[in-house]
Amino acid sequence: MSSHIPKLILPLTAALVTTLVLSLLAGCDGHVEFDAARCQAGALDKRFCDANGNLVADPPADLSRRLDPETLIFAFTPVEDPTQYREVWLEFLEHMQKVTGRKVQFFPVQSNAAQIEAMRAGRLHIAGFNTGSLPLAVNCAGFVPFAMMAGEGGSFGYEMELITHVDSGIERIEDLKGRTLAFTSPTSNSGFKAPSALLRAKFGFESGRDFQPAFSGRHDNSLLGVINRDYEAAAVANQVTNRLFAQGIADRSKVRVLYTSETFPTTGFGVTHALEPALASKVREGFLSFPWKGSALAKEFPDETGFIPISYQEHWSVIRQIDTAFDVTYSCR
Repeated sequence: MSSHIPKLILPLTAALVTTLVLSLLAGCDGHVEFDAARCQAGALDKRFCDANGNLVADPPADLSRRLDPETLIFAFTPVEDPTQYREVWLEFLEHMQKVTGRKVQFFPVQSNAAQIEAMRAGRLHIAGFNTGSLPLAVNCAGFVPFAMMAGEGGSFGYEMELITHVDSGIERIEDLKGRTLAFTSPTSNSGFKAPSALLRAKFGFESGRDFQPAFSGRHDNSLLGVINRDYEAAAVANQVTNRLFAQGIADRSKVRVLYTSETFPTTGFGVTHALEPALASKVREGFLSFPWKGSALAKEFPDETGFIPISYQEHWSVIRQIDTAFDVTYSCR
């Protein structure tokens, strides 16, 4: 995708986006804790303040609303089997405990919606949100991202790919007409928003008219669904599919790549805005000082060499542009 994405609304899929956003935002208490005339709130929910204009929520002005827990709760972005990552993150959590002086507990989440709701409710303190759901976490849940996994020289990111089975008879994107295309979930960047915008802008394809959409829930489901011929094609993040190929879980030779996008930022890590600033600073230090080499994380993510500092304002610019193309808004009502 480029920064020149035309404004568009997909009749069926836009409704799915709206439904999910409204379901996530239902129940926001609407509490206003700042003078709007003095606070640049931007796209943030009205409960939050962004006085410095960096597009993320400031710590609560009301000190009684700040969180200073004895046990910090951490959740990684939802995967096929969330509990399998408990061991992968164990060394990291032990390191974070040493840096912060607090207990740190891994919390497996089953969906993006559950992860966002947990942070919005103050039950989740540290998290990694996937590319597409991160803006919703920032604007509705008060998430403040500050780190991302990266490779040598600070290289980072992944590409969205449109894939099919090598024996599907689909050899180019135009051949998707009349076929079933699997997405992951309406909040996913590479699993829904980016491919939807691409198909509409470059090929004039409308969901429900030119192809039939399906939702697999996760990138690994989509990949395995294509390999097992459950889906005729799918939109996936190659960061996930490459890892499954490397682990021997999926056979690369059975997959044909129809399209590869520009590079997008990957999972963003950070804290709830409500965390005590001194403690939040320690958590950030924990990410950036983690000894990556030889760790379980290094084994699980072999293309990465550690965490690098990021900002939502800079690194999620292209993702916000895609959201703008969908008229996505995140403020509670």
